[in-house]
Amino acid sequence: MYDEIVKLISNVGFPIAVSIYLLVKLDKRLEEIIIILSAMEHRERERRP
Repeated sequence: MYDEIVKLISNVGFPIAVSIYLLVKLDKRLEEIIIILSAMEHRERERRP
């Protein structure tokens, strides 16, 4: 994995490599947040008459 990171940095540059890393790491968390918000919206709709 370390070799892949070094190749990525040498090919596209440090800022782009960091951006890709952050997008990959945050993607899973964003999906979890979307699921939680959808569940909250569903509960709120059930509570309304």
